[in-house]
Amino acid sequence: MQNVSRDRVILAYSGGLDTSVAVKWINETYGLDVVTYTCDLGQGQDIEAIRQKALRTGAVHAIAEDVRNLFLDYFVFPSLMAGALYEGKYPMATALGRPLIAQRMVHYAREQGATAVAHGCTGKGNDQVRFDVTFQTLAPDLRIIAPVREWKWTRSEQLAFARQHGIPLEAASEKIYSVDQNIFGRSVESGVLEDPWVEPPAEAFEWTVDPRQAPDEPVYVTIGFERGKPVALDGQPLDGVPLLERLNRLAGEHGVGRIDHVENRLVGIKSRELYEAPAAVVLHEAHRELEFLTLSKDALRFKTYVSQAYADLIYNGLWFSAFHQDLMAFVVSNQQYVTGEVRLKLYKGHCQVVGRRSEYSLYRHELATYEKGDQYDATAAQGFIKIHGLMQTTQAKHQMLKGPGGSGRLELPSIIPPDTEG
Repeated sequence: MQNVSRDRVILAYSGGLDTSVAVKWINETYGLDVVTYTCDLGQGQDIEAIRQKALRTGAVHAIAEDVRNLFLDYFVFPSLMAGALYEGKYPMATALGRPLIAQRMVHYAREQGATAVAHGCTGKGNDQVRFDVTFQTLAPDLRIIAPVREWKWTRSEQLAFARQHGIPLEAASEKIYSVDQNIFGRSVESGVLEDPWVEPPAEAFEWTVDPRQAPDEPVYVTIGFERGKPVALDGQPLDGVPLLERLNRLAGEHGVGRIDHVENRLVGIKSRELYEAPAAVVLHEAHRELEFLTLSKDALRFKTYVSQAYADLIYNGLWFSAFHQDLMAFVVSNQQYVTGEVRLKLYKGHCQVVGRRSEYSLYRHELATYEKGDQYDATAAQGFIKIHGLMQTTQAKHQMLKGPGGSGRLELPSIIPPDTEG
């Protein structure tokens, strides 16, 4: 009898309950052989153990790979160079990881001859958009399957399906929070956190100590940057992975990196999210301070608009867009002199910049000092001031000080209506 080869689907596989159930559900519902894809983004999990679990769950093939360097060099560091913080707070660790996962899944879909890709996102979150848009952009011919979005099961029904098919449950049914993490940050939601009035319980945090329990003495760290990219810690050149790992541990020990944010999701709702991002918080603070030292006033102010646009683009799942290419061209040019060192003090949950230096610094002591060695030409100030204020003084003389009808005073409209009779 001739073997008939069935079509394959590449499933983003975390090893949790949702994606484990999805392996069997896709197989039964769509008649597709499931190939799972798991990658190491620095989430601290044994991806080989997850790969083996996928095979036990019913996958015909399971792929696992370490993409931490790809993640940092091509996603995290460009976003840091752009100063991208969603709504001024969120470093977007999860949002940055999704386009890379989706891109690798497309790669393996081609390699495996798959006709579809699948993920375990719900119909209420942002990640479904990030995955789907990337798939549609890079491989519009591939079918997209989203089991959790389709089956609409309760948690009890999902657990029952798992037991019926012998899918390992482990402690999945006992989880209090929904957690996603990688080397750049940890996201926590659901449970009591869904009430924005409730203070996050201590057990919601894993990477950062309670600032009250942090050491009583501060620690100082120096971060070296080259063209906007972090390259050294305390004078020691480091690749991205060890630099992030050390900084996460050090800042976390001092309670730095906690973010409590009520954010605007792309799908039109507000959600309360808890983030732990020790290294991200420190790096963004240091990078911004080095920009103050090395960027001109106009470049720095225009960069704020680019930073917001860049953050929105990442959050909204539009990484692989022509607009991103345009923004990145500006960022690379903008960052060419953002090279130097920043010294920070970490103390009981606070991250304070206490020093900065750069060979490209636009802060010049000989111009700023009031002491000996001052090279600033103060005699030029009077003429500059006169020209700077010329339009304002001209307008005041010929309009504002005359007033309408030559009254000699400025008349403003009243916000109180006059009394009326009858």
